[in-house]
Amino acid sequence: QVQLVESGGGLVQAGDSLRLSCAASGATFSTYVMAWFRQPPGKEREYIAAISTRAFSTYYVESVKGRFTISRDDAKNTMYLQMNGLKPGDTAVYYCAAAASLSTLQRGLAKYWGQGTQVTVSS
Repeated sequence: QVQLVESGGGLVQAGDSLRLSCAASGATFSTYVMAWFRQPPGKEREYIAAISTRAFSTYYVESVKGRFTISRDDAKNTMYLQMNGLKPGDTAVYYCAAAASLSTLQRGLAKYWGQGTQVTVSS
């Protein structure tokens, strides 16, 4: 069993940066592929980035590529999302998720979900 808790969200202005954290409980964190999703107001939740086990590979959707960086620290059971150059369109509830495979996450599924953290970007 893995429990995920996001933190680091808030209200910022366009162009600002934020770093989200996803703290995991459980000794098996390192064995999971991890991902960030977001759900903008009135829209469905969408996958935006993933990181493989041991951080060998990272994956991004086009809308965040070059602005967001996903990372993980298995010693701390924590995953991060560094968000730079934030835009009003990035406003959403951000969720972290864990699954056994990248393909599962990229289909919008996960074995474990966090509760979400709100990010609001004003223009």
